[in-house]
Amino acid sequence: MLSMQTRLTHVLILIFALFFSSQAYSDQLAIKAGFILDVESGEIKANQIILIEGNQIKEITGDLPEGYKTIDLSDKYIVPGLFDMHTHLVGVLDKTYFSSLFQSPHRAMIGGIVNANKTLMAGFTSVRNVGAPDFMDVALRNSINANEVPGPRMKVSGPSIGITGGHCDNNYLNHSFEQYSDGVADGPWEIRKKIRNNVKYGVDLIKFCATGGVFSHGTKVGLRQYTFDEMKALIDEAHDRDRHVAAHAHGNEGIKFAILAGVDTIEHATFLNEETAILARENNVTLAMDIYNTDYTQEFGRKNGVPEANLIKDLETGESQRNGFRIAVENGVNLVYATDSGVYPHGDNAKQFPIMVKYGMTPIEAIQSATIVAAELFDPTLKIGQIKAGYLADIVAVNENPLKNIRTFEEVVFVMKDGQVFKGQAR
Repeated sequence: MLSMQTRLTHVLILIFALFFSSQAYSDQLAIKAGFILDVESGEIKANQIILIEGNQIKEITGDLPEGYKTIDLSDKYIVPGLFDMHTHLVGVLDKTYFSSLFQSPHRAMIGGIVNANKTLMAGFTSVRNVGAPDFMDVALRNSINANEVPGPRMKVSGPSIGITGGHCDNNYLNHSFEQYSDGVADGPWEIRKKIRNNVKYGVDLIKFCATGGVFSHGTKVGLRQYTFDEMKALIDEAHDRDRHVAAHAHGNEGIKFAILAGVDTIEHATFLNEETAILARENNVTLAMDIYNTDYTQEFGRKNGVPEANLIKDLETGESQRNGFRIAVENGVNLVYATDSGVYPHGDNAKQFPIMVKYGMTPIEAIQSATIVAAELFDPTLKIGQIKAGYLADIVAVNENPLKNIRTFEEVVFVMKDGQVFKGQAR
């Protein structure tokens, strides 16, 4: 006999599945595309027909064959589904800073369902979720994959790994509560065990904190956490389990240690200098730099209850990170689109595009960072990130030419993921 909690969970899933239900794809679907952006070449092709069968693009042609259900986007610009490679979808819906200390973790799971839907509606059809307690992001990914709730395709890390008292720990309550985040591990063998536990419960990648952070209590943003030996053990263990490793790292020393230990991606890279940028490039390390969210934090942080100490840290790091982004672009470092969603409201992911252009990227480079470059990191075996025959049908439409107005991504009018229409009407 099912418990009351289990029955409640089943009811919640059913409610969300019905509330957010998408339009199912037909066996044969044709999209009349006014303009298609080739994200590899930067060329725009006019008056094309995208033929879709099941969840794949069959062909791009100039003729509309018989027997296809048609979607008319003949006055729209078409791009592949977008990627955000640093998100935190799971979380309570109340924007108050300390909500997670007082509200049920079950509400955080419900928040994950709502936030996943908002992200998908914004045109982001694939994301990495880098850090979530209690394997909530694993559950969310599995539910999306089972088509029970709508959301982007997800790669998830589960609990972030970090030192006692560090950025990946919870340091707000006093010692009598004996509270530790579930990714805390100190010393090479304890770290290896924690990695094995994360893999056991289904994570796609490992995320760890190599330095302090902006939104943690009692940590210095640029100060390294973990020794080199600890990082090396962590990364070796993850690679042995066939998992990529993402390192939260603001300061140069932490970034360098992580790169030399074999990390795959550096998240934030706030105090990046030219020497470290070149080191990243030479070691084929990808940077995921969230250079929009400081605007939101400085405008709305106090209203949301962010402590003054954290607002000061954010102010001190924001411009440094943007300068580091410019250095990375100038030195040819591999950069993926990554926003740290959850710091700002979910669904506003596209607001970073104009900031990336302002700090050194061309519009097509910014779009590539959110399509073909991100797709290669996300899963090189999966055909996503382009509108081509044989690729999965992840398709987004906007009103204007994004090469001339990058902000058009903030008003996505059509979203298809895996051949299913989630936003915009078929007719």
